Amino acid sequence: VQLQASGGGLAQTGGSLRLSCAASGLTFSTYTMGWFRQAPEKERDFVAAIARSGDYTGYVDSVKGRFTISRDNRKNTVYLQMNSLKPEDTAVYYCAVGPRYNAIGSYSEDRSDYNYWGQGTLVTVSS
Repeated sequence: VQLQASGGGLAQTGGSLRLSCAASGLTFSTYTMGWFRQAPEKERDFVAAIARSGDYTGYVDSVKGRFTISRDNRKNTVYLQMNSLKPEDTAVYYCAVGPRYNAIGSYSEDRSDYNYWGQGTLVTVSS
């Protein structure tokens, strides 16, 4: 399994960025997907997750209303649209492959449930 994340960079406070993560080596549409982030000297934290159908999503409270996770199962790609960026969003962002649930609407916010990780893409938000 390989995950290739892209789209990070420098943004100003209030700006937007769109992260992409292309997956290969798996039947993408059968897996839940997630985005996590790790700020300097902090642990890797959950940001957003999406069920395999794309119809069910979850977010950490600090990004609700600002970030949107989506997926295109035809392109084996998951996205994270980040709007109204804040300096505290500065981190390395990682996409990850989550569990394969039978229930179509299920997803996980637990980092330990994710087995495959991308290389990370740096997002820096200037004040």
